[in-house]
Amino acid sequence: MTRVPGRTPTAPPTLADVAERAGVSRQTVSNAVNNPDLLRADTLLRVQQAIEELGYSPNRAARNLRTRASHLVGLRIGPVLEGTASAVMDRFVHSLVETSREAGKHVLLFAGDHLDPLAGYDDLLRSTAVDAFVVTDTYLGNPQAAWLGAKRAPFVAFGRPWDNPAAGHPWVDVDGAAGCELATDHLLDQGHERIAWIGWRKDSWLGEDRRSGWSRAMRERGLPTTGLASRVEDTVASGRGASEVLLDEARPTAFVCASDTLAMGVLHTLADRGLVPGRDVAVVGFDDSQVAQVVHPGLTSVRQPLEEVAVEVVKALEGLLAHPPAVGRGVLLTPTLAVRGSTLGPVLGPTPPGPQ
Repeated sequence: MTRVPGRTPTAPPTLADVAERAGVSRQTVSNAVNNPDLLRADTLLRVQQAIEELGYSPNRAARNLRTRASHLVGLRIGPVLEGTASAVMDRFVHSLVETSREAGKHVLLFAGDHLDPLAGYDDLLRSTAVDAFVVTDTYLGNPQAAWLGAKRAPFVAFGRPWDNPAAGHPWVDVDGAAGCELATDHLLDQGHERIAWIGWRKDSWLGEDRRSGWSRAMRERGLPTTGLASRVEDTVASGRGASEVLLDEARPTAFVCASDTLAMGVLHTLADRGLVPGRDVAVVGFDDSQVAQVVHPGLTSVRQPLEEVAVEVVKALEGLLAHPPAVGRGVLLTPTLAVRGSTLGPVLGPTPPGPQ
């Protein structure tokens, strides 16, 4: 720490120290920390340089009392589901924490009760422990968005308002239909024509959106989809069972799956039958989980731009918490495809054999 004349080396620098170093008043330093828009650019830069040189950290507790702001954003996290392979929320939470810190905010994680989707929200709202919330499971049709809206609580959703397209709250989402269309086109360009789909139950808005990308790509090439689709629960076991039936009855040469979890089930089935992913049957997942990156021979998967999602979420939060508040529009981001060995095989030959 830089030594300040007249102070012991261990004493933390104060607002007065910054004011003296920058040659400004204490109020100017306070404005630089709390209301930088009030200062001229050269003055703000001089104060910021003094803050950095001295290692000054504003007294957060005192500032919170003045501004009634906690600089905390609440994010509910649920338990990890057994039998699944994706850790997409881990990536998102890490990105959100990093991006929030850069914006001068911190993320407060709180656990939820799977039987009560609103558990935890009311306590944090009543105690003003957080300034806003990030809601992440709109695809399940949970009531958090409607409840927070009714309470006039600031929040941004990671996910579209599927059950209320006219909702006015800010949201950020990834275009799952575009991702699955990209995956299907990748397989079609390699010569596959019988491409099966394994997705979630029909009441899953997210699953049906991803399915639409597969069906659209198939229709645009004039290829049939009848008998090539299966809707199941999002578990490895479900993906395994669905792929067994499809291989026996529809004899596809490739699979596009709504998640890496389902794709892992397909890989299990191929291993059971002595078929090699990529060489005999191609497989694509969704989420580009760590499992996709390490499983042999590597699982091709649609990758969500979660770092960009976090940036847009924080940008929307800053708008909501500004004075006056600015409510941003929904933001839909485009995913990419991480191509690996499960779709990189030789030129297609005959339809792979069924069970012996």
